[in-house]
Amino acid sequence: MRGDETQRERILSVIRTRAVPLDDDELSTVTGIRPRQTVNQICRRLAAEGVISRGVGAGGKLVSWIAQPVGAEPQEPGGPVIESDVLGMSAAGRPAVPEPVALETGEVQLPVLPGSSGEQRRAEGVMLAELSALLGVQLSPGRVQHPSGPRVELDGVSPDQSVLVECWAHQGPAKVAQKYKLMNDAVKLHWIARSLPPNADRRLVLCVSDELAVKHLRGNSWQGQAIAELGVEICVVRLPDDLVQDIRAAQERQFR
Repeated sequence: MRGDETQRERILSVIRTRAVPLDDDELSTVTGIRPRQTVNQICRRLAAEGVISRGVGAGGKLVSWIAQPVGAEPQEPGGPVIESDVLGMSAAGRPAVPEPVALETGEVQLPVLPGSSGEQRRAEGVMLAELSALLGVQLSPGRVQHPSGPRVELDGVSPDQSVLVECWAHQGPAKVAQKYKLMNDAVKLHWIARSLPPNADRRLVLCVSDELAVKHLRGNSWQGQAIAELGVEICVVRLPDDLVQDIRAAQERQFR
């Protein structure tokens, strides 16, 4: 039973810290829980208990999100949450929650958030697994509380918080507005790391899946130099070719 409880907590942690709902395959990839059917069973129990809600996502699969009234602002005790992705923001300064739509079948349809495709979320899970193997440390999505109140959501955190990671699955050169995302992520990593107990071995990592996406940070780029001086390193990991193609297709949809 203890193992089941640990898996339950891992799944809930990921659902809470992700800005968009994830399907069972994505939850299995991000949490490392196998087989996928185990994730499905745990999520069904959580839904039956009213802890999470389940509905049909944009990709046609069942996705899970923390249960709350439709249209209500997410309640975040202990201060605001700083999200890891660029999303629509509510009036309260929090990420806007997807508005569920009731279907005639009785199921729930969730809209797609720009920049938050299922392909990119799956890629982040693969990237985190690749980086974990590369660094020799287990990484999983996490949230770090800053002494001043805000809680910072990170794409990857090691159990001892010695490695903090932000992932970006973008393929190809960054567009003008996107060039500031990595700078923003680097500042966030540096800022939250300063609030943690000193650790000479701590690593702050921006993980990307295409060298072209960080080309603007190479050479004499002031942004690249600033990121380096903040103590943040850039790591490029390789994604499977089929996933790369899916991401490129998703990016084309987002920028039409």
